[in-house]
Amino acid sequence: MDGMILEWLNLAFRWFHVVAGIAWIGASFYFIWLDLSLREPPQWKTDKGIKGDLWAIHGGGIYEVAKYHLRPEAMPQKLHWFKWEAYSTWLSGTGLLILMYYVQAQSYLVGHNTWLQSPGTAVVASILFIAVGQLLYELLLRTPLVKKGLAFAFALLVLITLASWLAHQLFSARAAYLHVGAMIATWMAGNVFWGIMPAQRKFIAAVSESREPDLNTALFAKLRSTHNNYLTLPVIFCMISNHYPFVYGHPYNWLALVTIGSLLAWGRHFFNLKHRDIIKPSILISAALGMVLVAIIMGFTKNTTARESAGEQPQLTESREMQIQTILTTHCSNCHASSPTQPGFNAPPAGLLIDTLEHLTVVKTRAIPAINSGYMPLGNFTSMTDEERQALLLWLEEH
Repeated sequence: MDGMILEWLNLAFRWFHVVAGIAWIGASFYFIWLDLSLREPPQWKTDKGIKGDLWAIHGGGIYEVAKYHLRPEAMPQKLHWFKWEAYSTWLSGTGLLILMYYVQAQSYLVGHNTWLQSPGTAVVASILFIAVGQLLYELLLRTPLVKKGLAFAFALLVLITLASWLAHQLFSARAAYLHVGAMIATWMAGNVFWGIMPAQRKFIAAVSESREPDLNTALFAKLRSTHNNYLTLPVIFCMISNHYPFVYGHPYNWLALVTIGSLLAWGRHFFNLKHRDIIKPSILISAALGMVLVAIIMGFTKNTTARESAGEQPQLTESREMQIQTILTTHCSNCHASSPTQPGFNAPPAGLLIDTLEHLTVVKTRAIPAINSGYMPLGNFTSMTDEERQALLLWLEEH
């Protein structure tokens, strides 16, 4: 496929995905806030069947929101449903996955020294990874653990940890983060499609026919919505992780993903409690301290591959600087130059120039994890050898 067509399609799907995601996240956060912020109404509202109410001001006006136990005296002609925010986010995200990681599997999906080196096999593994992940989540929802909040949260944490480790064995590090995010996002969209929407249809059908709705179905739908609320921030982290190669390129990248995602979900818990007037600053403080601790540990456990392989570097007759410059010219400057020669690139990716030793030292912090993880060169289409990779890493660590 022509490079510019891919770029325009990427732009279109990415823009739509971001806009749809903002709408979905906004609606999810709003309705959780709304439900948790409802307070006991006055008696005259209770007599009308109102379960809780809330007053708010926005846009120069005062709003009155009420939630009924079952239904109002007369059903409204227009009832707003919230589903397409979730569906459009998942569909546009799937389109991006296909464009970036399936059409360009050799460059973005296949990793350096991972289990799968065939682009076709990697694509099949990607589909199975997300599908099996969805199946396991739905099965977990049907176990007795679903009624035990902490036990279920721990089971989800174990599942996500195993998925993160497996993804890093199957795919490139950057793709692994994206796939864990895609798996969780599929859970969230599935919660809307398989749980929330069917429950709402049954509820409307029951109250419209003056029947008592199934309370268990409604509570299960609300539980799925709560899951989505806690999973939102970890998913966002996975989706923007491509901007942080020092994280996905770390030797313990799979564990960093799980730890950071857990801390983000824990931080979200503070706001959910706050909506109920339960203020626990210790949650935010512990989440922040946890992030600082993660940063410190990752700093002390950064790449050691180059040091361990120092004795294996080749003995070359040319000077070390000339050797590194040759590696840059062969494997880096075709893309990361002011005028790239690689088809499909009109400018250096992310604006990074890596065509001279001076430019390389400027981007050292970003270059080390990208080179060490095998993410760069993309798909290793320039056939960088392990010897060249170790020589480059060792030079970077010394400068």
